[in-house]
Amino acid sequence: MHAFALGLVAGLAVAMPLGPIGVLLLRESLLSGRRRAVAAALGVATVDTVYAIAAVLVGSQVALLVSSAATVIRIVSGAALLAVGVVGLVGWWRTRDVEPVLDERPAGSAYLRFVAYTALNPATLLIFATVATGAVAELGDGRPAFAVGAAFVGGVTVASAGWQVVLVVIGGLAGARLGPRLRAWVSPIGSALVVGLAAWVLVG
Repeated sequence: MHAFALGLVAGLAVAMPLGPIGVLLLRESLLSGRRRAVAAALGVATVDTVYAIAAVLVGSQVALLVSSAATVIRIVSGAALLAVGVVGLVGWWRTRDVEPVLDERPAGSAYLRFVAYTALNPATLLIFATVATGAVAELGDGRPAFAVGAAFVGGVTVASAGWQVVLVVIGGLAGARLGPRLRAWVSPIGSALVVGLAAWVLVG
């Protein structure tokens, strides 16, 4: 139970701060409808779960690898997020005179896109690895390490999925109340925020 609680805390610690992924999720929920937004949220939670599993299985090695390559990881992830924001701004500029419509592409495309976005931030893996290594070592209480690790991963999954879904549901409810004029500004504002946050990541 303690390992599950630690997973919840670690998952929320990663999910709750509103970084580039959170901004992109809010933009998705405001512009694309609840179904695509929930799929996007589950894409984020999927990567968090995979990172948590990796942290449990090879936590100390992962922590060492991520720490040693921290600068490269920061530059690559920051540059990738910067590109996402710039592409969003360019796309908005090219279609700025067209009234925005609901994105009706399959929800699976949103899921895969946010899996890719979230995978760009392996620093999450370092956080999970640090907590998971301690959890497996200190919270065994005579139980198999597998049970402790599984409880930790379960906590991360519940926390991440729960928070991301709540975020997009709130965004979707807000989006339903936006008029066409306000909706037209969601994409450029969201993209500009992503550009700013990506620049902050690059500066370090």
